[in-house]
Amino acid sequence: MDLSQEDIPPVRYAFAITSALLLGGATATLALQPGGAQTTPGTAQNEPGVIAAAAPRAGAPMSFADMVQRLQPAVVNISTKQTIVQNQQANPFSGTPFEGLFGQQGGSGQPQRREGQSLGSGFVISADGYVVTNNHVVAPGARGATVDSITVILPDRREYVARLVGRDPDSDLALLKITAPGPLPFVRFGDSTRARVGDWVVAIGNPFGLGGTVTAGIVSALHRSTGLGAYDQFIQTDAAINQGNSGGPMFNLQGDVIGINSQILGNQSGGNIGIGFAIPAEQARPIIDQLMRGQRITRGYIGVTLGGPIDSDRAEALGIPNNQGELIARVEPAGPAARAGLRPGDVVTKVNGQPVNPDQTLSRLVAAVPPGQAARLEVVRGGRPQALSVTVAARPSQEQLAALTGQGGEDFSNNGDDSDNDGSTGKTPGGAVAPAALGMTVLPLTPTIASQVGVDSTVQGVVVAMVDPQSDAASKQLKRGDVVQQVNGAAVRTAAEFASAVAQAKAAGRPSVLLLVSRGRQMTGFIAVRIARG
Repeated sequence: MDLSQEDIPPVRYAFAITSALLLGGATATLALQPGGAQTTPGTAQNEPGVIAAAAPRAGAPMSFADMVQRLQPAVVNISTKQTIVQNQQANPFSGTPFEGLFGQQGGSGQPQRREGQSLGSGFVISADGYVVTNNHVVAPGARGATVDSITVILPDRREYVARLVGRDPDSDLALLKITAPGPLPFVRFGDSTRARVGDWVVAIGNPFGLGGTVTAGIVSALHRSTGLGAYDQFIQTDAAINQGNSGGPMFNLQGDVIGINSQILGNQSGGNIGIGFAIPAEQARPIIDQLMRGQRITRGYIGVTLGGPIDSDRAEALGIPNNQGELIARVEPAGPAARAGLRPGDVVTKVNGQPVNPDQTLSRLVAAVPPGQAARLEVVRGGRPQALSVTVAARPSQEQLAALTGQGGEDFSNNGDDSDNDGSTGKTPGGAVAPAALGMTVLPLTPTIASQVGVDSTVQGVVVAMVDPQSDAASKQLKRGDVVQQVNGAAVRTAAEFASAVAQAKAAGRPSVLLLVSRGRQMTGFIAVRIARG
């Protein structure tokens, strides 16, 4: 886990842009994936005569026109009217001769109101007028905004005021209801689990408010995560979709809805660059069904903070396979995981027999377990496999989860220059230990230092005093004031324990050690640091 907050990942552009004036839509992209059918050993994958066997199946259209003609009447445009309240700073010259010199009239400081709107897409799923869209299409588009009305516009330009039946921000789904004088054209969800990379898909939506627009492409990747949600498992496609397509359907060649366009990875202006993501029907349909029945969306929760997947550096440090399992960085006191005996540093490899991997994350597997049921967790602790049974609870609200994480603390400011640490082995002033193997110096975490670095009083470990700027630790952005709680799963409370744990890993031939690091009250994660040789 990179503890730096300086680098903003480009995936921030992935969300369909939402503002008071426009809600953006999802798009699709082309990406190659490993795997698939294999030819005879020694034969090229594109050997003449092999690809011919994979020609379009019988019935594949030379044109999508007939299919689109049947599907398009069920795809709708969605718009909202919003009121945005903005606090206006009081004019410091109010009541003086200079009151109007800086363009501030009145200067009362009273909130100012203005109107906004959003545009998006959706589709009708029942003859009596249930409409599916993205939550961000019908949610307030700015801080201080409220949604006054939602309007659904059919392809024949009939307009209906929609009622919000329910929404689920975690999956970015919403369900609306309109009342029409007669049955409405509608479409059904299909089976997205049968979608394959390379399949044709068709997207219909409302880009830039232009009305019904049809684009086609292929499934570029499956189980794609953009990192913006705990339950992401998108279908990626290169069908050209832009802002305003959010909430629109993605169809397969059978005319089934296999996805709901939700996010885009766009350029600086928000335009399409051929990369977009759709919520799979397998994920959306159960949520929409619950919303239609008026049920609250619940997800499983065990009370842990994840330290991330097992990448190559972490796998080397722990001596376990790459991309199998996820690290536990923190266990909520008195939570379900704590009662089951789960500990920070454990690697969860399976949930109820299903493997944890980048395509099937621990968050998704736990969320799928109904609250109140027991889940069997297979974990690796200290290199040894174990099995734990945890009774899954209902996931708290976002507000409750935020309260559990606490508030950020102050950085442990350095009054000197970190570069004066040469990383030499041995004792340093104040009882610090500086193992040359890692190029960093640590100190015991006293109550005074804990207060300075802003960590919770319950945190135990050693605090980083100096980091050799030429070391791997520095390249991994470890810095003065970070608190190391574990080395390769072993708790360290003193500088001597820290040095001993590093020495043991080096003696065992490990190329790196995995450190559980805390920074302030909110940031806890695992960092693999290479051991210097010689």
